[in-house]
Amino acid sequence: MSRERFEELVGDALDEVPEELLGLMSNVVILVEDDPPPGEEDLLGLYEGHALTERGWDYGGVLPDRIFIYRHPILRICEDEDDVVDEVAVTVVHEIAHHFGIDDERLHSLGWA
Repeated sequence: MSRERFEELVGDALDEVPEELLGLMSNVVILVEDDPPPGEEDLLGLYEGHALTERGWDYGGVLPDRIFIYRHPILRICEDEDDVVDEVAVTVVHEIAHHFGIDDERLHSLGWA
């Protein structure tokens, strides 16, 4: 799958996130990368930053948080485009949840892992 098509699928997944939630997101960018950092080859997505629940009165003047969606690992685990659509949607929601301070254990219990 081309990078352009994959980026479209990430955009489609973001379009499915309720506007109320997107409106609450603050100082965060979503990026598509081909590969995760070395040693993390199986990582499908990554949230880097300060979750909203961790931001205090002293939060300010910082670079945006970053949500990475990794194309190659997702493509490796998917059999067809329908699988990619589903996995991208789950990964996007999973990483956005981290922005809201939801940890992996809770995401697993909710079925978003």
